[in-house]
Amino acid sequence: MEKIKVGIIGTGFIGPTHIEAVRRLGFVEVAAVAGSSLETARSKATELGIPKAYEDYREMLKDSEIQVIHNCTPNHLHYPINKEAILAGKHVLSEKPLAMDRTESRELLELARKHSIVHGVNFNYRQYPIIQNLHSMVKGGELGKVHLVHGSYLQDWLLYETDYNWRLDPEFSGKSRTIADIGSHWCDLVQFVSGKRITEVFADLATVFPVRKKSVSSVSTFGTNEAAEEQYEEVFVNTEDFASVLVRFEDGTRGSFTVSQVSAGRKNRLCFEIAGGKSSASWNQEEPEKLWLGHRDKPNQVLLADPALFTEEARPSIHHPGGHNEGWPDALKNMMLNFYSYIRDGKDPLQDKPNFATFEDGHVSMCITDAILESNERERWVKVKLD
Repeated sequence: MEKIKVGIIGTGFIGPTHIEAVRRLGFVEVAAVAGSSLETARSKATELGIPKAYEDYREMLKDSEIQVIHNCTPNHLHYPINKEAILAGKHVLSEKPLAMDRTESRELLELARKHSIVHGVNFNYRQYPIIQNLHSMVKGGELGKVHLVHGSYLQDWLLYETDYNWRLDPEFSGKSRTIADIGSHWCDLVQFVSGKRITEVFADLATVFPVRKKSVSSVSTFGTNEAAEEQYEEVFVNTEDFASVLVRFEDGTRGSFTVSQVSAGRKNRLCFEIAGGKSSASWNQEEPEKLWLGHRDKPNQVLLADPALFTEEARPSIHHPGGHNEGWPDALKNMMLNFYSYIRDGKDPLQDKPNFATFEDGHVSMCITDAILESNERERWVKVKLD
C-alpha cells in the first residue's frame, strides 16, 4: 500500500513532535516541511531526514504529492493556513486554537464540510489510554449520574518576569493566552470524558506581570533564558497569567477549573475530578497511567493502565502491557493513528463519526474561550454561543 504523504508547517516545539508521532504509524510518510525561512526549513529537514523543504507554505500546498497538512504554526497563522489548505484540497490537522475567534472557526468548519476534507484539531489529551477507558466507564454508567466536574491545569514556565515568548503577544497568540493555550485542553478533555457540553461560564482572569522583561534573543516555548539584566527590554502584557472559571454543562451539571502558567513546580499538571452518583474518578496528566476511583462504602481504588483491565471499547487505545507506562508522546501517536486510519480507510467526514477531535470540537473550544473573555469583561455569567 502506498503511504499517505504529509507536509508539516512549523518547526518549533510542536512540529517535530508531530513528525515523530506520524513516523511511528508506518503507513504515513513525512514528505516535506515548511518553516519561517528556507534556512530554517532546510535545517530541520536535514536534521530529521525529510526530503523536501519549503520557505513558503503556499508552495507546499501546490505539491500534488502531499495529501495532508499539519498546521503547527503560531496561533495567528492557524486560520489563514487552515483555510488555504482546505481550498487546496488537502486534509488538515491543526494545532489549537483552531482560529483567533469563533467567527473564523465557524468559517473553517463550514469550509471543511463543504469540501469534504478530513479535519482534526490536536486535542491529544483525550487520546491517553486511561482517558479513553474513563470515557467508556462514564458512558456505561459506572460512575452514576455525573453532577460535578472540577480541576485545574497548572504550569510554571512563565513564573518569572523575565519569562517571555510569542505567546504573550496578542498579535500572535490572540486575546486570550492561558485560557486559549491550556484552558482549552481542560475544557475539551472534561467535555469528552463526561459526554456533556459546557454551555455557560463565569470567569475571573488576572495578569501577574503587567510588564515583563523580554530578552533581546529569542526564547522558545518552555525554554529558559539566562541573559544579563541589560539584555532585556520592558514589554506591556495584557493577556492573563491565570484564571478561575465556573462552568455549567448542558444538563445542569456544575463545575469549575483554574488555569495558571505561574505556579511554581507545576510543569504540566492537567487534572480533573468527576463526581458521580455512584463513585468519583480523578486523573492527573503528570501521572497518566493512574486513575483514582473514589467510593463511599468500600475502599477507594487506583486503576493502573492495563489492557486486561480496560473496557472492550477502550482497549485498542493501549499498546503495551500493564506496567509499561504510556505517556504524552503515546497519546499524540494515538491522535495520529486515529486521524490517519480514518483517511486510510476512506471514511466520509460528513457521515462517519471520527474518534478524534475535529474542527467542530475546535469551534466549540473557540466559542468557550470567547465566552470566558466576555464573562471576565462583563463580570457575569455568559452563555456559550455556537453561531
